[in-house]
Amino acid sequence: MSDGRTVADAIRAATLELGQGTDTARLDAELLMAEALDCTRSEMFLRRMHDPAPADYARFIARRAAHEPVAYIRGYQEFFGLGFRVTPDVLIPRGDSEVLVEAALAARPDARRVLDLGTGSGALLLALLSELPQAAGLGIDRSVAALSVATGNARALGLGARAQLELGDWTQPGWSAGFGTFDVILANPPYVEEAADLAPSVRRFEPAQALFAGPDGLDDYRILLPQLPALLAPAGIAMVEIGSTQAEPVTALAAQAGLDATMHRDLGGRPRALELKISLGKPLTNP
Repeated sequence: MSDGRTVADAIRAATLELGQGTDTARLDAELLMAEALDCTRSEMFLRRMHDPAPADYARFIARRAAHEPVAYIRGYQEFFGLGFRVTPDVLIPRGDSEVLVEAALAARPDARRVLDLGTGSGALLLALLSELPQAAGLGIDRSVAALSVATGNARALGLGARAQLELGDWTQPGWSAGFGTFDVILANPPYVEEAADLAPSVRRFEPAQALFAGPDGLDDYRILLPQLPALLAPAGIAMVEIGSTQAEPVTALAAQAGLDATMHRDLGGRPRALELKISLGKPLTNP
């Protein structure tokens, strides 16, 4: 039952309540109100601001005040113009990761076989397949719960027939037996240092096994990169996400694995992805 406040009143109060814990307090308050009203933000602004505030809103704001991410409260996140269901079993897709999809599309618009390593919600794989109607993809993850989320997203987006989701762990022997080779490999491996100073919304709520990769954040690159050449088709590329300070060390690890690297930046101008190709003996590039 409403406490007498209008939607506009409740949003103002929630913005003040959240203001101490996040720099997106107003946006968070608006998104959660639209969710409680079961409408879009545009519809809310146009038609609902003077309605009574719904009872669920206070509960949503309490969860956000405890640092739970908005995406987990709502249960979904937009990525590359598509809606993805998300749960605490998967990382929340970030807009910065869209550069992997954009760069892969630019490099291999003709791709027919795609591999996504650590697929999580399926965001990278499904976004790419949505733009490549001729392509089919395989996504692997070591989490059964994550694969369930990805499978649901593939079906919801009408991509279930072209996206195969399987249990797999690149740290285990024989994990890729029978896979063959791929035109595009996507990977957003764990790359956060164990002692990194993370926001509570990340450290407390997002899955640790998808975040942390040893003291320097490079453990999974050391394991994964040497295995990529055997999985790449001729002229194939791997798009690998990196932390903003990791371009140089990951490029060096790629070179040791026989891979040339080209770095791509996100919309904020930060290093975000390495495009890897089997080395032809040419100098490495890192613009």
